[in-house]
Amino acid sequence: MWRADSLGTSSIVSTSYPFLPHLHLLSSIVETVVQLRELGHRVVLCSSGAIGVGLRRMGLKERGKGLSQKQALAAVGQGRLIALWDNLFSQLDQPIAQILLTRTDIADRTRYLNAQNTFSELLNMGVVPIVNENDTVSVSEIKFGDNDTLSAISSAIVHADYLFLLTDVECLYTDNPRNNPDAKPVYVVRDIEKVKQSVSTSTLGTSLGTGGMSTKLIAADLATAAGVTTVIMHSEHVRDVFAVIKDGPGPARDYDGVIPGEVEGGEVGVRCTRFLRREVALKDRKWWIAHGLHASGSVVIDEGAYRAIRKRESGHRVLPAGVVRIEGVFASSQAVRLLVRRRRRTADLSQSHQSGRSSIDDNSSRPPRRSGSKRGSSSALANELGHSDVDTETEGEGRGVQRGRGSEPETPTILPAASMSSSIASLDPLNRAGSASPALPSGASGGMGMGMSTMKEEGEGQEDGRDDGQGEWEEVDVGKGLALYNSMEMERIKGMKSSHIGQILGYCESEHVVDSITFW
Repeated sequence: MWRADSLGTSSIVSTSYPFLPHLHLLSSIVETVVQLRELGHRVVLCSSGAIGVGLRRMGLKERGKGLSQKQALAAVGQGRLIALWDNLFSQLDQPIAQILLTRTDIADRTRYLNAQNTFSELLNMGVVPIVNENDTVSVSEIKFGDNDTLSAISSAIVHADYLFLLTDVECLYTDNPRNNPDAKPVYVVRDIEKVKQSVSTSTLGTSLGTGGMSTKLIAADLATAAGVTTVIMHSEHVRDVFAVIKDGPGPARDYDGVIPGEVEGGEVGVRCTRFLRREVALKDRKWWIAHGLHASGSVVIDEGAYRAIRKRESGHRVLPAGVVRIEGVFASSQAVRLLVRRRRRTADLSQSHQSGRSSIDDNSSRPPRRSGSKRGSSSALANELGHSDVDTETEGEGRGVQRGRGSEPETPTILPAASMSSSIASLDPLNRAGSASPALPSGASGGMGMGMSTMKEEGEGQEDGRDDGQGEWEEVDVGKGLALYNSMEMERIKGMKSSHIGQILGYCESEHVVDSITFW
């Protein structure tokens, strides 16, 4: 069985000067990990605390607010932190390895697979990988943001069975138990979106940490989408993990039986919060697209195109004829959001999903959308449009999953560079009046200029015909996929038949414009 354990800064060092390490707690964790290894389990440990250790080494009382100061403290503390772990594990003859990750390591598919291979090889060698974010080179735009998110991504990379988030409270509560004595514990969570409406996540991280209960809910959403049972428990009760995992991988959220702690007043068992995994995990590539990539732009399609791509035989790929509008600047092979443009209904589609997806990049900059743009459940939209076939994802490598709404970790906005692979000569400014592809130099339309103009008018006529003043439009965010053409080229071929792509652009990479779509 594969397990990933996450330790926040407050579990490693004290949160106040002189930031002494919790040696008793760390020793207990080391002993637990070694015993798990002896029982045949494979364990990955995610440990923060580099800045806290750096503060102690430098004799400072505060970490400061400047990014460069935090990075310098992390550089000082990271070596001493891994040395501390190595010293503790060495007492039990357990080898460890240090893995430092950044968001760009996850966003790049080759580096993501390399990290996956490294994890696999280390675990095969009997080594315990200790993962931390590479704070020294990470900037605010490319940080995971907290150790919980990093551990959730790590658990997905290694296809773990369990993710244990060790913190300073026993479980999730309906309110902050430190301030409200009437706060009730939540022991079992089947629907993360529903539990967000009934619990308080306003608790902040410590002065040294960056997490809190809200980040743990996000991490649980990420991990359970990958088929990983997620558990929140007190770090001082780390030995309770043996009781949690004794029956193998935890039950899925569709499990019909009663789980200890689920019924109020019933048997509780281990005091912790279990987030039940999805029955079948989202396939590795699909998970990577949905949760590992930043959406560089958006592709807006009409309702007819949405009905078509929901069918399994479509391969979840968008044809240019169904594209209404393009937002943002992106290169081919970059991730894009998929929005469905429709007439605004009287009954708001997203009222039942008011909280939306637990998105890690909610604070990241996004291109502006037209009024009425919203997020919603793609399955609800499919039912409303008369297509109730909420299909099961079957593409890509790794596991398969019945896909519900997911979370999107914040990823860096990596502007595409000029390259032949992305067919971009210049993306700044985005000039839609001139030639949009280096394959067609400006003024080199030759004898097909008339045909191109005529076809473009047909495409624009379709869009204008929809916007006839019969009601306000709204756009519903239903998923994410990979663009097969850059934004400038897609702008030129939107609304066209696939047979016209080569004539307009001078080449045809694919008859589709968006591929590998994952629905929320």
